[in-house]
Amino acid sequence: MKKLTSIILAAALALALRAPALAVTDKALDSAILKTAEYVHKIVKSPQVGSVGGEWAVMELARSGYAVPDSYYRDYYATVEEYVKACDGVLHTKKYTEYSRVTLALTAIGKDPSDVAGYDLLRPLGDYDKTIWQGLNGPIWALIALDTGDYPMPRNTAAKTQATRDMYVDRILECQLSDGGFSLFGGTSAAASGDGVSDPDITGMALQALAKYQDRADVKKATQEALAVMSKKQDSSGGFSSWGTTNSESVVQMIVALCELGIPLDDKRFVKNGKTLLDNLMTFAQPDGGFSHMSSGDGNNQMATEQALYGLIAAQRLRDGKPSLYRMTDALKISGSASAGPKRGEGLRGKSEAVQPVPISAPGKTFEDTYTHANLTAIDGLAARGIVGGKGDGKFHPDDTMTRAEYCAIMTRGLGIDISGGFSGPEPFRDVKPGDWHYNYVRVMYSYEIVQGSDGLFNPDGKITRQEAALMTARAAALCGIDTSLAPGEARDILAQFGDYVSADSWASDALSACYREGILSDTDMDIRPKEAITRGEVAQMLFDMLGAANLL
Repeated sequence: MKKLTSIILAAALALALRAPALAVTDKALDSAILKTAEYVHKIVKSPQVGSVGGEWAVMELARSGYAVPDSYYRDYYATVEEYVKACDGVLHTKKYTEYSRVTLALTAIGKDPSDVAGYDLLRPLGDYDKTIWQGLNGPIWALIALDTGDYPMPRNTAAKTQATRDMYVDRILECQLSDGGFSLFGGTSAAASGDGVSDPDITGMALQALAKYQDRADVKKATQEALAVMSKKQDSSGGFSSWGTTNSESVVQMIVALCELGIPLDDKRFVKNGKTLLDNLMTFAQPDGGFSHMSSGDGNNQMATEQALYGLIAAQRLRDGKPSLYRMTDALKISGSASAGPKRGEGLRGKSEAVQPVPISAPGKTFEDTYTHANLTAIDGLAARGIVGGKGDGKFHPDDTMTRAEYCAIMTRGLGIDISGGFSGPEPFRDVKPGDWHYNYVRVMYSYEIVQGSDGLFNPDGKITRQEAALMTARAAALCGIDTSLAPGEARDILAQFGDYVSADSWASDALSACYREGILSDTDMDIRPKEAITRGEVAQMLFDMLGAANLL
């Protein structure tokens, strides 16, 4: 009932904000930030080094004023330290925005990006040629990152060309298009079809970077030209389209641009039919605090949600006269490097001795078919530890179903259980034999009573349903020291909030309830869908959240 009431109230708020006749009031803006920050904090339980579910979530929560325990930020910093050590301080050999993004998050929580586990993450931004390699994103985010903490330009003795702030500003200006806007590769030798048309996302970002250099006449002129073209491109509903798609992220970048420039969001140049940029952004709001990517009702999108939150925060900060989103003179000051209690990543005190934390071994590992996927953070977090991998084509195929054998493999790797010792005794399954690729994994999971068979058969190629995955994962959670026991009536109370709870089999109810209670399954979903085949992405998310709850990340 509590969840239902919350959804009804949230829906009413979202509908009110979508109404054309109503502008976003101060109260509605504050409520939206609170609700979306709560949502982000809930879905990003263990922020990793990454674009989604990582630095943006950390930065915006730190800038939002939402009450987040300091341990959340300390644990993130410990993750960054582990990641940086695993890759010897090289976050990426070509995409230098990786250094800029991490710098933003660290600055927001009061950490020094020039000394992370002994590595200087600012130093790469002193290499002009490598920073601009990936297009206009490079110099834009280098400037934004360096200016957030007013860091001096790092000296990079290995650079072919030592960068200066003016060089990055000049690079942005020389890439300005004839219409006054900007695109990712427009004005460069790498420009392709479409790069000659100004893009609201890149134009907004360019304006954010140039905001602190308005004392230069050429910057001021370029800024006014960019604002003029974006005013013309703004549609009748107050929003923007990028590459032919009306979306929330484009309007966010222009909101942040205006706020960094100190331009009110009701500036007449950016009001169309009485609708401001903020009015338009709120048409993408979802009842639970998330945001959609498109206005066509495509549901929650994590990337869109994280961007929407920092757009809302930028608007609130401008309204309240606070330092802007990227002027972090009022950043948090998080001391220490790890949360209290058991050392971060070493597991719970009650875990089996066989369960061991899996260190990062492949930092930066990702898959081309997961970039915009809902389970991206979990997949990349596990991939960085060698727990999950792609299929033969190098893709992850997150929406494919998962077999029982595949589940045994990733769960064994996720728990860090050694499989090199061999097995003795009778074979438990006639259809799992020595020499099968999955033999050791199945035997391990069977020996720890995480999986079972039927009539001497395991059915390794059989698909797993969501309730079956919950049962096996709850058993694995108990092995990790998580208390999965339930009080009388607790399972009923937990599952009753879902519309299809009666469709779950009785043998799965306790496991499902424990998984929801411990955050291994997300209760933001409206339905359990217990008998649907679970996907590879969903299993990755369950395992990732279980390892987080078990203090093994």
